Amino acid sequence: MKKLEYKIKSRQGIHARAAVMLVREAKKYDCGISLKVKELTARAADLMEIMCLDVQWGQELTLEFEGKEEEAAYEGIKRLFEENL
Repeated sequence: MKKLEYKIKSRQGIHARAAVMLVREAKKYDCGISLKVKELTARAADLMEIMCLDVQWGQELTLEFEGKEEEAAYEGIKRLFEENL
């Protein structure tokens, strides 16, 4: 299992457009990806779960990757976060 800790830099947090981009990226890989903020967890492939997290600017979250393509998923999601969030 790989983990990525990330602090949200976007003033809008994870808004609808960013959440859709995250879901699209997550669905490319054969692995489970979860986001954890405080005590809440969401699957990265589920738009409604991500939106329910209500991730705001400055919050820290942890992404966990587990499965056959976890390394590729880690790199793809990391790049998405760095470029957009």
